[in-house]
Order: sequence, then C-alpha cells, then structure tokens
Amino acid sequence: MTDLTPDHAVRFATATLSHLGREYPYKMDLVLTGPEDARPPREHHPIFHGSFDWHSCVHGWWQILRLARLYPDLPVAAEIRARADAMLVPGKAAGELAFLDRPMAAGFERPYGWAWLLALHAEAEQHNAPWAAALEPLALAFAARFHAFLPKLTYPLRVGTHFNIAFALLLARHWAALRDPALVALIDARARDWFAGDRDCQAWEPGGDEFLSSALTEANLMAVVLGDAFPAWFDAFLPRAAAHQPATLFTPASVSDRSDGKIAHLDGLNLSRAWCWRAIAAKLGAAHPVTPVAEAAAEQHLAAALPHVTGDYMGEHWLASFALLALDGLAD
Repeated sequence: MTDLTPDHAVRFATATLSHLGREYPYKMDLVLTGPEDARPPREHHPIFHGSFDWHSCVHGWWQILRLARLYPDLPVAAEIRARADAMLVPGKAAGELAFLDRPMAAGFERPYGWAWLLALHAEAEQHNAPWAAALEPLALAFAARFHAFLPKLTYPLRVGTHFNIAFALLLARHWAALRDPALVALIDARARDWFAGDRDCQAWEPGGDEFLSSALTEANLMAVVLGDAFPAWFDAFLPRAAAHQPATLFTPASVSDRSDGKIAHLDGLNLSRAWCWRAIAAKLGAAHPVTPVAEAAAEQHLAAALPHVTGDYMGEHWLASFALLALDGLAD
C-alpha cells in the first residue's frame, strides 16, 4: 500500500509554500455592493489571499501545518512555522472575520470553504503555537453557519464539485467531534435524512470537471455516521462492488489537459476516490469481500494521480492537499 513518506511531504510542502503568498492570479468570491469593494485580494483576505482562491489557500495551510507536525525535522518545517507565526495572528484573522460580516456574504464559500476552515483550525490545535487561538473566532463563525444552514437544506447537494454536502460534513464533523456535540448530532441526523435510504447507486460519474465522487464521498460520510451499521448500508448502496460494479468507480479518470483548471479537477477526483476507497475498506474490515477490491482501486487511482500533483499551476495550487488526504486520511 502506498503511504505518505518524507519525500512526499517535502514535495507537497515546497510546492504549496511557493503559492500560499502568491497573490495573483486570484479568483475572488465577492459580490460587489459598491465601488469601495473593488480592492486587491489581500485587503479583503489578510491571510487567505494566495493559492488562486480562498478555499485553496485555506486547505494549503491545513496541508503544510499537518506536514510540519508529522515531519517536524523536514528542512521546510522551520519555514512553515515561521510563515504561520507571521500570518496566523489575531489581527489578520479579524480581517477575515470582517469579510464574513459584509452584506451579501452569507453564502461565501458555502459549504466547501467553511469545512476546510474547520479542518485547518482542528489541525492548528495540534500544535504548541498560538495559531489555533487566532483562528478560533473564524472557526466558531463557520460552525454557526453550519448550524443555521443544515436544517434548511431540504435536499442534499450530490454534485462532484465544491458544493458537495457529504464532503463538507466529513470535514466539519471531524472538527466538531471534540468541540461541538450539537453539531455532530445535527450532521448525523441530516446525513441519515438524506442518505440512509439510498440503494443500488448507479454512480453516473465523473462529470467533466468534478474532483469528488458523489457516490464514494457519501459512503465515506456514512461510514463515520453509521459506525457498526455501515457494512449493511454499504452492501445495499453498492451491492455489486465486489464485482467491480459500477465500473466507473473503479476506473481512474483520464485528464486530457492539465493546463485547463476545470479539466485538471479530474486529478483531484482520482485522489479523493483513493481516500474514500481506503476509508471505506477500513470501515468494512478485512473479512468483507469488497475490502481487497477497494484497496486495489485506491492504489490504481493513486498511481494515476500522484505523478501530476505538481507540474502545472492549475492543479498545483490545490492538489497536494488531496494527495495528503489520499495518502494519510483525515484523522489526526
């Protein structure tokens, strides 16, 4: 099984450090309410103004902090800590929080960026540093948004892009497990409402610009929510998985043009599928007939994507975070 190594860590962190502070090009998530809003990215986002867009910057920080914790003696670890000391500070976090209070910002980065900010905060809390305290007001603000949003989301968002609700709930639940039991209960209830009755998934995927598997991300979430009841649910959800069906879930996506930012999403799909297949196999257990099939599928998807984590900025500004998920999972 392919696992995270120091060589991976250096490659990923070096690439991410190169673009965390790179202000341009940058894709703003901004509704202009007047001419005064037409300002440079760093004025709106004192911390998260690099890596092409806000959410990629957030999970880039998650990635490098985690790598610095897992491999504290890496040559890049000192640079990561110094960068965090300069950027993850209360004053800059206050600027990020102020953006959330702007008119027309209620849907800002919903739900993908919300979830990644919680993941970043959870990682920061693992360090003997003031970074988590600085980020805590932001984390609490996004947790409050989940509390308000989930009860009114009548139908689940099953797409394979940033709006996928199962992916967001996986990350948010991970943060909430030791911090917000009411949010855990809400996430579990909504996951059961939306997904508990799903049967014989056809897995009509991937779409041409997707980086998440709707089917496998849902299964990954339900593995966490259902616990011991997950294998029975999974057997009904993907009843022919042991026979490699639906075949699309076992076939790595082909990427025709890695300079096209949307098509490059498919490298991320291969990485996120690898993460999901590994997590599903772990929850099913060694004796389940799907487990070896899932583990083999994970390896195939990793082999298709890992060589392309770096090389073109349209993938390089975000893929290393998904490579880290694929190689080492979400748990601390």
